[in-house]
Amino acid sequence: MMEAAGFLTEHMVTHILAMNVGAPLAVLAWRLWRGSGPAPGYACWIGPAALVQITLLWAWHLPAPMAFALGTPGGTMLMHGTLVLSALWFWRAVLEEAEEARWRALGALAITGKLFCLLGALLTFAPRVLYSRAAEIHMGGPVSAAALLPDQQLAGLLMLIACPLTYVLAGVVIAARWIRDIERRSPTYLPEESR
Repeated sequence: MMEAAGFLTEHMVTHILAMNVGAPLAVLAWRLWRGSGPAPGYACWIGPAALVQITLLWAWHLPAPMAFALGTPGGTMLMHGTLVLSALWFWRAVLEEAEEARWRALGALAITGKLFCLLGALLTFAPRVLYSRAAEIHMGGPVSAAALLPDQQLAGLLMLIACPLTYVLAGVVIAARWIRDIERRSPTYLPEESR
C-alpha cells in the first residue's frame, strides 16, 4: 500500500489560500483600482453569493465529487475554478455590503464562516477516512487508511484555523468600522458642569 503523502492537506491549503486569502485580496485590489464610485447592483447579491459559495464548497468536498475531480481530466481545474469564482463573488458582495448594509455582510460572514468551520470539524473529528477513493485515484493505487486519517484530520484542522483568521477577522473589521461610524454620527453630550 502507498502512503498518502498529505494529498488532502495540500488540496486544502490550495483552497484556503485561493478562497480565504487570494479572493479577498483580489477584491480589495480591484476596489482600490476601481475607486469609490457606485458598485454595480449585481455585486450586492450577498445571499445568493453566500449560498453558491457554501454549496459549492460542501458539494465538492463530498467523497464522490472529490473522487470525480481527481479522476477526470480537467476535474481538479473545474473544482478549483468554481470555488475561486464563487469566493470572488462572495467577497465582492461582502465588501460592497460592508459599505451599504453592514448587518447583511456580518450575517453572511457568520453563516458562511460557521458552515466552513463545520466542514473542517467534520474532517477533523470523523472516525474514519472519507476520501479513500479520491486518494487511490490521486496516488494511483491503494492507499493506507492509517496514513489517510491523519492527513484528513490535518486538512480539517487547517480549515478550523483559517475560519477565524478570515471570516471572523473580516466580521470584526466591519463591526469596528460600523461602531466608529455610529460614534461619529452621534452627538456628544457633556455634563452640565463641564459646559
